Amino acid sequence: MRRPGARDDSMTLTSGSADALKTLFGKDFVDGRSADAAGYGADSNRYYKAQPGAVVFPRTVQQVQELVKLANRQNLALVPSGGRTGLSGAASATAGEVVVAFDRMTRIGEVNMTDRLVECEAGVVTQQLHEAAARAGLHYPVDFASSGSSRIGGNIATNAGGIKVTRYGLTRDWVAGLEVVTGRGDVLQLNRGLIKNATGYDLRQLFIGSEGTLGFITSALMRLTVPPKNLQVMLLAFKDIDALMAASAQFRRELPVTAFEFFCQNGLQKVLEKSAREAPFDTAYPFYGLLEFEAPYESVLEDAMDLFESLSDSGQVADAVLAQSGRQAADLWFLRESLSETLSHFMPYKNDLSVQLADVPAFMARIDACVAQHYPDFCVVWFGHIGDGNLHLNILKPADLAAAEFKARCERVNADIFACVQAFGGSISAEHGVGLQKKNFLGYSRSAEEIAMMRAVKAAFDPNGIMNPGKVLPD
Repeated sequence: MRRPGARDDSMTLTSGSADALKTLFGKDFVDGRSADAAGYGADSNRYYKAQPGAVVFPRTVQQVQELVKLANRQNLALVPSGGRTGLSGAASATAGEVVVAFDRMTRIGEVNMTDRLVECEAGVVTQQLHEAAARAGLHYPVDFASSGSSRIGGNIATNAGGIKVTRYGLTRDWVAGLEVVTGRGDVLQLNRGLIKNATGYDLRQLFIGSEGTLGFITSALMRLTVPPKNLQVMLLAFKDIDALMAASAQFRRELPVTAFEFFCQNGLQKVLEKSAREAPFDTAYPFYGLLEFEAPYESVLEDAMDLFESLSDSGQVADAVLAQSGRQAADLWFLRESLSETLSHFMPYKNDLSVQLADVPAFMARIDACVAQHYPDFCVVWFGHIGDGNLHLNILKPADLAAAEFKARCERVNADIFACVQAFGGSISAEHGVGLQKKNFLGYSRSAEEIAMMRAVKAAFDPNGIMNPGKVLPD
């Protein structure tokens, strides 16, 4: 018997099943051999070749349900596709699977002002939700550099984090209800927007972060909040990571911080070279912290400046610049938010790690030593969400090194890096998910007993293993 989550090579698209899909979807069916199909068969991880058998574009939950039932009858593997901004290969169709693209399911309902809720179909782009909330005088706070292309269904399926977690938490914290189609073909309405609901297992939470392996999210009730007032942005320079972490902790204790991001000099230099912008400081420093905080009253801004002066006098902060306008704030954010796009030109091998905040300096020192030993000829870029302990380790591919060889070299060292993560009780994937890239390393963050339970959950919701097979769970 095939283990739950394992890929089954017999789950290929036959001419008969292709005809059934064409009947179900009509013009919303795309043959996998067409030029248009490949773009839907992969996410932003460039190490997996897209080979979809077909792409379909459902428009209703009923159509999704019919598709899943058809897939069960004809043993078809289904792979979900949202904004395809993921980095773990979770949305990659590499063996002739049917890609289920939610681009047509983009309805946003009316905002419920009393409960501060809004219903979104799975294909709604994150930025569209931001705009709908703003029109109602409210705020959807989960934000990231890919907000202009990522979609709500994918955000939920990967429990997306981003740049505001230190204040607002993860996507999980803003999902009030879900409509899902399970791998069995059942349609479930989960939680229905309730704040209190003590009626047993919260199945909604199982689907959040499940990467499409249990079923498909078709719509969600998302919570909204009041907008922040008078956001201020400050870029700070640090001589070492200990000083950065100490300053971050103090700012978060004394100010209403909405974000605290960091990046290293290597990353800043790449951004400046690519964008032809001027450096923010006359002197280069090893690390930079991007602080955003809410200043609804003048006294808060005065407190922030007093705190900065104190940290500067003590030598913790080497230099700083406070944005004096919205344009200057956007320019400072650009230095952090454009990092991923800038580094993509170097085909980086990414590790998305997290540890407790108190462990960050010691953890980074251990990882730096490991990287220096194994990658002496590679450029290494650190950046991430230092306010929540999420560190992005990027190894940049040398121009003269073949992609396959570079990937193989990086993967040989993963065991050492992940052993370090395990020693600190951290996670091998803070927010990018497991997908294809990290499934066989899952044991560094989850016990054998936990993985066995995850297989049992998968089998309960998807007994025939048709939902995104070969992802998350180890081979």
